[in-house]
Amino acid sequence: MNKTIRRASVFCLLLVLALMVRVTWVQAYQGQALADDKNNRRNLIGQYENPLGNIIVGGEAITGSTQTGGKDFAYKRTYVDGPLYAPITGHSSQAFGTTMLEGVYKNILNGSDTRLKTMMDMLTNKRADPGNVLTTIDKGVQKTAYDALGGKQGAAVAIDPATGRILAVVNNPSYDPGRITGANDSAAWEELAADKGKAMENVALRKPQAPGSTFKLVTLASAIENGLVTSIDTPTGVPGAYTIPGTRTKLPSEAGDEACNNVSARTALKLSCNNVFAELASKLGQDKMRATAEKLGFNTQIDTPVRTNPPSKYPTKKLSVDQVAQTGIGQFDVQATPLQMAMVTAAIQNGGKLVAPHMVSEVTDADGNVLEDFKDRKTEQVMSPKTASMLQDAMRTVATEGGGKPAQVAGAEVGGKTGTAQRGVNNNIPPLAWFTSYGKAGGKQIAVAVMIENSDTDRSEIGGGKLAAPIAQKMMAAWLKK
Repeated sequence: MNKTIRRASVFCLLLVLALMVRVTWVQAYQGQALADDKNNRRNLIGQYENPLGNIIVGGEAITGSTQTGGKDFAYKRTYVDGPLYAPITGHSSQAFGTTMLEGVYKNILNGSDTRLKTMMDMLTNKRADPGNVLTTIDKGVQKTAYDALGGKQGAAVAIDPATGRILAVVNNPSYDPGRITGANDSAAWEELAADKGKAMENVALRKPQAPGSTFKLVTLASAIENGLVTSIDTPTGVPGAYTIPGTRTKLPSEAGDEACNNVSARTALKLSCNNVFAELASKLGQDKMRATAEKLGFNTQIDTPVRTNPPSKYPTKKLSVDQVAQTGIGQFDVQATPLQMAMVTAAIQNGGKLVAPHMVSEVTDADGNVLEDFKDRKTEQVMSPKTASMLQDAMRTVATEGGGKPAQVAGAEVGGKTGTAQRGVNNNIPPLAWFTSYGKAGGKQIAVAVMIENSDTDRSEIGGGKLAAPIAQKMMAAWLKK
């Protein structure tokens, strides 16, 4: 063999070897990564090749699947009472992806989770039968909250304090996820995405806003835990005519300076006296205030398993004394979701123990075998039982004598806290109306937070007790009277 032919043969052999090495590398090491790549259309086609598993509420599926008659996607997702449950289910769309529980448990619901595979599935490389997601949502509380919000723009959350089970997550406005499940629903998507996607915003879980006076529960908890308040019936010594520390700015209270002069913590909570809670916060200081808030869930992403992103917030950057004082009344840079304020109230009602909130009870395969359960959720003692008892006592006064009267449920113990949070430059945006409460009767308990962003109520009439408390009352009654 001459030299030229020999060199050409060796070169061709090297090319073949390189090709074999490359093929081996792609199949053996990169195969799974390529299969899982988001741009791999075969995955999307496979996801909708068969009916999807279901999301369950109260033993009944609130999702389904229907045949499309299409070439690529044989099935698409359907929803029962889509707007009612959208904050929980999210959407499963052939064109726009998945969100909320549909996104968290996508692989369970489309059958690609390896835990679903039988031995025969593994041998044949067949996609397994899809599993199901069982929620903790109570149909009665969910529907009651949705109906009670009516034409008001806002959100509500309910939790069982003893177990951490989320009983309701409601937003208004909401949307019908069934409108965008297909491959050609661009018009519906553009409509829903208008106005910065407000219709699809999960306000209850993912839109922290100023909690106003409901945050005074956190301030009072911190004051009791740190020994600043030892009795809720002892006068605080804080003058009604109060100037924010470090400034010349007067801080008024809705009840007036005289009514809030040198009052006890109980009366301050009942009348929502800003002077008392601003002074408590300024004396405690930022670090102690933040420590209490963080124990209750602020500054932490919470997986329900839908993640609260961004999380509720207590400022971490260094604040001036006047800014710390403002945080004591739930203003300045404090932000919370209805879920977060429901967690605060749940911990108070549960003797200071905060059970991690969750909206899924079990994940099962197609035969009902449990793959995951959430019975033993993480529980933390976030405040002493004595502190929780004192807060409950003060909250009961709010509900029996103060602005929380509309939340009373016949035959039940109810405690609450109102809140009105100012917004915009010179308060040029209608304020947020808040109410958070607990109720217990007959061995059952519930913690609720309701936030109204906008309504047809005159601005001067906007207040947590007037707008949000009646909604909380209906939600608590729906659970306690079952």
